[in-house]
Amino acid sequence: MSEPSLSLESPRSVSVSFAQASREVAAILDKALSGGEVSVAEGTRLFDAAGADLAPLFAAADALRRQTAGDIVTYVVNRNINFTNVCVKRCGFCAFSRGHTGQEGYFLPPEEVLRRAREAAEMGATEICVQAGLAPGLDGWHYVKLCRAVKEALPDLHVHGFSPEEVLYGSSQAGVSIRDYLVALKDAGLGSLPGTSAEILIDRVRDEISPGRITTAQWFEVIGTAHRMGIRSTSTMMYGHVETSLDKATHLHLLRGLQKETGGFTEFVPLGFIYEEAPMFHKRRPQALREGPSGIETLKMYAVARIMLHPWIPNIQVSWVKEGPKLVQVGLMAGANDLGGTLINESISTAAGARHGQLLTPKRFRALAREMGRIPAERSTLYGLRRVFADPADDPVDALDKVENADRLFGSYGQLIQDSQFRFRDFYKPGAA
Repeated sequence: MSEPSLSLESPRSVSVSFAQASREVAAILDKALSGGEVSVAEGTRLFDAAGADLAPLFAAADALRRQTAGDIVTYVVNRNINFTNVCVKRCGFCAFSRGHTGQEGYFLPPEEVLRRAREAAEMGATEICVQAGLAPGLDGWHYVKLCRAVKEALPDLHVHGFSPEEVLYGSSQAGVSIRDYLVALKDAGLGSLPGTSAEILIDRVRDEISPGRITTAQWFEVIGTAHRMGIRSTSTMMYGHVETSLDKATHLHLLRGLQKETGGFTEFVPLGFIYEEAPMFHKRRPQALREGPSGIETLKMYAVARIMLHPWIPNIQVSWVKEGPKLVQVGLMAGANDLGGTLINESISTAAGARHGQLLTPKRFRALAREMGRIPAERSTLYGLRRVFADPADDPVDALDKVENADRLFGSYGQLIQDSQFRFRDFYKPGAA
């Protein structure tokens, strides 16, 4: 039986008071609520909103959220599996990656990935998110083999895997086109792509924070090709470093343009820059580097994303890993409608200095939604509703709700990089994956 789809309400008139807002911002918000498309220049102005303009901005975004997604707040039960931290790239914001000769470089063999996937399924997960560093000498078909192994063993588990950067790397290593590589992944059972490695989709910014990484054009080539093949993806933005308000508005405009063409994005996920352990922060380069987004900047990101992407991308996801449960809960008042995933293992943000843990349980998700007067629901990766929890008395006790110490039960990133049994330099032989 197919999953029920997230039912979107018919457009209805919304009334928001702009009495306290500046004339310019009030006009933009009125245009958005009337069904008009907010331009890059107007989006830039909203990102620069301050003072009396903030409350109307958040109220307008919340009204569009209510119109699009109603009062249901969704989450997905999933597990992250970052199978290696060894990477040929040296992105300035990434504290996760290690060199191939380093003491802390690891590589999880396929049987360990499969063990983690099976454990996740036994704990109620419907999805695994598989991403990793770009290991030197990696067999180009490794991602395809990994996906096939998981799907053959666990056919009901959704594989949300392999960033555009990984797809490009895999196709290059295998000597085939991006399209042919995506065909192979789809045939192996890939369910969807994470729209990560986007950062800011402007090459000037990318050259400052991640020189040598996938370009804006290449990112859109991978994602656009996947969408046209029926492989859906998320969309993301990493902000709070050197980008401007214009850069952020342009990024949203570009995502909106592709969505109009393909309809392939399931959601938009803003990701605040975690600076504490970022290499470029310690090197103090670039000089204009900021220490991540402020709380208000984070809320403005949710709000402007909702306004600019409406109605094309219906789901705006908060990041409890980046911002913590308290701030993302407030984000539900500024246009967001999705709380993301349980994750079980979180490595990338943790390595960068995030301190919000690696697991948020279904019970906690439901509590966060209900405290906002919303209705929690478990969803699939592609936003089919699996279980709607309208009455707290009907809540189940999921296996993950019983977990008291995720680090001890599932292992943490800090433990993994010290685990000698998965040492990259001892275990992995290039071309042998």
